[in-house]
Amino acid sequence: MNLERESFNSLKARVLTQTRGTAPSTLNIVKLSAILSLGLAAASWVYVIAVENASLNEFFSRENLTYATGFISQMLGNNANKPAFLEAESWRNALFLSYETLQMSVLAISFAGIGMLLTVIPAARTARDGSLTLSRTWYGIVSFFLIRSVYTLSRAVPELIVAMIIVFIFKPGILPGALALGLHNFGILGKLCAEVVEDIDLRPSRALRSSGASTAQILLYSILPAAAPKFLTYMLYRWEVIIRTTIIVGFVGAAGLGRQFKLSMSWFHYTEVTLLLFSYLLLVVFVDLISGFLRRLTR
Repeated sequence: MNLERESFNSLKARVLTQTRGTAPSTLNIVKLSAILSLGLAAASWVYVIAVENASLNEFFSRENLTYATGFISQMLGNNANKPAFLEAESWRNALFLSYETLQMSVLAISFAGIGMLLTVIPAARTARDGSLTLSRTWYGIVSFFLIRSVYTLSRAVPELIVAMIIVFIFKPGILPGALALGLHNFGILGKLCAEVVEDIDLRPSRALRSSGASTAQILLYSILPAAAPKFLTYMLYRWEVIIRTTIIVGFVGAAGLGRQFKLSMSWFHYTEVTLLLFSYLLLVVFVDLISGFLRRLTR
């Protein structure tokens, strides 16, 4: 009993010694980060006020207030004979555009998810160094750097730029927007899910590889069962982001609410803008509810 107590006390003393050695360094890093953040914030405000000569009085001026109240009044239909949000035909058109937007988002996350599943194993560092597949080859190293470079490139180029390029190839519609959103989110999903693969338990994958399983079989019988909940969580999260981004790619010719929103703003049909914004809000709430329900099923 005394021997167990002595060993416990020695272990406790060792842990306290290690904690005391690491705590000050961690605390210093936190303090330094806080000081740098406050310094950057102060420098930003000094630049905005002193160099750019910005003033809150101009922002809240009477002229800006007049413009804002006039715009909101037009959106509410005060100056319109019959506001769009009181017409049944306008509501039918808005619902159809919402359906197109939902289609675009589902296609986009499908493209990104399929591309991620086809490339996620070679993109993992555990596959590059051979710890995942029990074999380290030159083409595995080359494919790792190649796929990671593609991930970086697809993440770096915004969806709007990709949509502008694709619209020149295809005619305006759902497909250009879905391809643009899918290509951008392919890189994001690939990087996130590759890190998930790097963190999973490697023993089942090694056992399958030693039994002669192929890379596809390792994906289906080892990696997917272990990583599927996180894969699905990341895909659902990116789907929520995509549904909010569809309105942006709609500005350059993609279908859905975004394209009609741009046209309504260009034609000064402000009551249509109000209807489209309300439809977009309902669509986002619907997607959030579906995503939350599916995420709860994975727990």
